[in-house]
Amino acid sequence: MGFLNNTSVTVDAVLTKKGRELLARGQDEFKITKFALADDEIDYRLWDTSHPNGSNYYGAVIENMPLLESFVDENQIMRFKLISLPKNTAKLPILEVPSPTLTFNGPGVTQAITPNTRNGSDSEAGYSFTLHDATIANLTPVVIQKKKKKKKFNLPFLKGGQQFAAAQILDELEFIQKEEIADLQTNVGATTPVFMNEEERKRSITLQGKSVNLVSRSVTTDTSTNLTVTGLSTGATFNIAVTIKADPSTL
Repeated sequence: MGFLNNTSVTVDAVLTKKGRELLARGQDEFKITKFALADDEIDYRLWDTSHPNGSNYYGAVIENMPLLESFVDENQIMRFKLISLPKNTAKLPILEVPSPTLTFNGPGVTQAITPNTRNGSDSEAGYSFTLHDATIANLTPVVIQKKKKKKKFNLPFLKGGQQFAAAQILDELEFIQKEEIADLQTNVGATTPVFMNEEERKRSITLQGKSVNLVSRSVTTDTSTNLTVTGLSTGATFNIAVTIKADPSTL
């Protein structure tokens, strides 16, 4: 790690570990489609409204702070991303979840996590769900039922109520199906929206979508971890404390 000379404008571009991995595969997977900005180095407490030289110097200390060089580890930089909100926005987005704490009394218990963003919208991009310790629980996609447009059947060999009942049965058999949510993916993208140490990253799992199921695993002692939910459009974040009780069959 090093510092950049802030007396001149410098563009320091590097590929992250994830970027190099995609590029090395040679399967045309490395495509830059979006960018993000962050202010990790900025300490806004240094904004000095009492500066003797007036308002033009309120941010003098901040403007002269050194900037960090680019990191190749995407988990160690851009922790504090900037977000774009509509003009005249008066309130920052707030993430709402069913409960700030979750306790599972044994293995195989499922809890659906469906966040909501107040003062903003993540309905299109969805959310990132990061379980810090996947050895004690698991994240799975939520499966929804989608009903396709119904088709009218002509059954001339049946009459009246029989024809209507038969048409309904065929309708249900042919045109109602289960489909997994297409926008829910595992470990998508190069940037992890959660700051974790090396050991935590090895045990973590990340899904992106609008809803997930949290499923408890069997553990021999009461164990705790965290589930971090982040809105992919607004950047709103909520940390859920998760506790898995010891499996009675192992005691």
